[in-house]
Amino acid sequence: MANGGPVEHGYPHLETVRAAITALYRRLSYDTIRTFAISVAPADVAFCDTDDLHLGAQRVARELVRHYRLPDARLVVGFREMTHAANVELTAGPEYFVELNDRFRTHRRDIGAALAHEVTHVYLHRLGLSFPGTRENEILTDTAATYLGTGWLLLDAFREHGESSQKLGYLTPEEFGYVLAKRALVFGEDPSTWFTSPQGYEAYVKGRARARRDEQQPPLTAAGWAGRRRYARDRRHAQDHGPVPPAQPAAPYSFTSAGREPLRVSFSCPTCHQRIRVPVRGRVRARCALCRTVLECDT
Repeated sequence: MANGGPVEHGYPHLETVRAAITALYRRLSYDTIRTFAISVAPADVAFCDTDDLHLGAQRVARELVRHYRLPDARLVVGFREMTHAANVELTAGPEYFVELNDRFRTHRRDIGAALAHEVTHVYLHRLGLSFPGTRENEILTDTAATYLGTGWLLLDAFREHGESSQKLGYLTPEEFGYVLAKRALVFGEDPSTWFTSPQGYEAYVKGRARARRDEQQPPLTAAGWAGRRRYARDRRHAQDHGPVPPAQPAAPYSFTSAGREPLRVSFSCPTCHQRIRVPVRGRVRARCALCRTVLECDT
């Protein structure tokens, strides 16, 4: 939890975030992810200063448990002085003890954000889904929370006012915005009206622009002129000299060929980031086997 200190910006964890989205689709399946089409509503996790601290925290925790369809999970919420925003003891259940930072006693509107991260920990724990390494696993948790409809609360808790700042979670504000925009594109959701934090909304707008760029990379037909020209040059080189690494390491595609097989191009699905391989033969319609997105390509 950044509290008054510098807030990291940009997309330093983008590859891990994309890997987390892929892992969610692989572990949950397309059908299960579709059951999270409706995000947790602002009114359901609202917390005002007149609410009883402990009763209100338990109410918000129950709402988040309901969102994740964990009917037998019981969260016991307490408060203590600590460095991090919150902590959950991951046991066999069904009872889980969540500790929130003492500052939430007076910053109650952000209790839902802190609990969103911790309840997602419980959900992933029960799924047996984790990444190696503490930081990678926390990024997975933030990504899962946002993609499954509760993590917008974490972005809304981001605020910067001159020398002071507050940010919850391990993703940067722009990375939260990126994942939230990915979710919005899949479910046709518009989260922009939920934000109470101007800085959170600005980060969402920046993340949304980055997410849309994923849908405008060659060989997708929505790619821009510069990308199409670069792709044509790399394709011609692969056809003349065989598949080689692209001239630009950051190119979103690569060419492959085995034996007498025709040249193929490999690229990431803009929705779930699973790798897709299609033949190089002009206009092609591809369907991602993982997230079922239909992609119009010009290979």
